[in-house]
Amino acid sequence: MARSAQTTPTAVELEILQVLWDRGPSTVRQVVEVLNEARPRAYTSIQTMMNVMLEKRLVSRQEQGKAHVYRAMRRQDKTLGGLVKDLLGRAFDGSAASLITHVLDQSSPSAEELAEIQRLLDDYKEQQP
Repeated sequence: MARSAQTTPTAVELEILQVLWDRGPSTVRQVVEVLNEARPRAYTSIQTMMNVMLEKRLVSRQEQGKAHVYRAMRRQDKTLGGLVKDLLGRAFDGSAASLITHVLDQSSPSAEELAEIQRLLDDYKEQQP
C-alpha cells in the first residue's frame, strides 16, 4: 500500500518557506544564498526540495526569463497555525495547557518573554465573549 503524501511542511520545507515569507517570491538561487548563511546547502538539493514542495502545493512557480520564481502558497500564520493545530491534536490530545507547559519547559523563556506571554494571554481573555 502506498504511503499518503504528507501535506504539512517538513523542517527543511519550513526553512525554505521562511525565506519565501521573509523575502517574497524568490528563485532557487536566492533561497540557497539565504539558507547558506546558516549552513552550506547544495543548490540541487534545494531545487529538488522546492519541486517536491510544488507537488505538495506548498509553493507556486512562475517562469521569469530563464529562471523559475517560487512563492509560498499560504500565508505564514495559516501554515504555522495548521502545524500547531496538528501537533496539539496528535501529541497533546487537544490540551492547550499541556502544549504550553511543554513549550515553556523546553524554551526556558526570559522574564521579558514571560511578561509578553502574560500580556498576550490577558489580551486573549479580553477578546473572548
